[in-house]
Amino acid sequence: MAFFRTVSSNETLPAIAGAGVMLRVPQGGDYAEWAALRESSRDFLVPWEPTWPADDLTRGAFRRRLRRYAEDLRNDLAYAFLIFRSEDDALVGGLTLANIRRGVAQAGSIGYWTGAPFARKGHMTAAMRALVPFCFGTLRLHRLEAACIPGNTASVRLLEKTGFQREGYARNYLCINGVWQDHLLYARLKDDPD
Repeated sequence: MAFFRTVSSNETLPAIAGAGVMLRVPQGGDYAEWAALRESSRDFLVPWEPTWPADDLTRGAFRRRLRRYAEDLRNDLAYAFLIFRSEDDALVGGLTLANIRRGVAQAGSIGYWTGAPFARKGHMTAAMRALVPFCFGTLRLHRLEAACIPGNTASVRLLEKTGFQREGYARNYLCINGVWQDHLLYARLKDDPD
């Protein structure tokens, strides 16, 4: 249902500028830098992500990922962004608004990752702060949701620092690194203060 949809399926999403970061839709030319950052950050990322498929870092898998992103955008189901550091255009991570529900909900879920060399340097905080106005303004959502493993203190800090409030605890919520894991549930509403 596209009730309240504001982005045309034929539009190319503009880049979103933040404090020292730029968010933009992934493109085919991003493959080499994306694969290198993900590979070099594998040990850092694996504890917090779903199990990586054997071919996850191949060019073919990246092309399939781009096709899925484009299809999700056309159907107003998800919006995927890569995050680049403004000073040198270095890829630092990714952020996805997914599971968009229109109609009476007007909600979506946020997921994110940061490459190991760029962790705890404020890039994801800046990216999240840039994404929130896009979600509430351009996409006209009412509610943003995020979940994190209780032991992921960096993620807990990120969500709380960017205005998300803890709303609950979900047992065996997501299968992360091959194991069903409990998660803390967070949300931010359009009218919540910054």
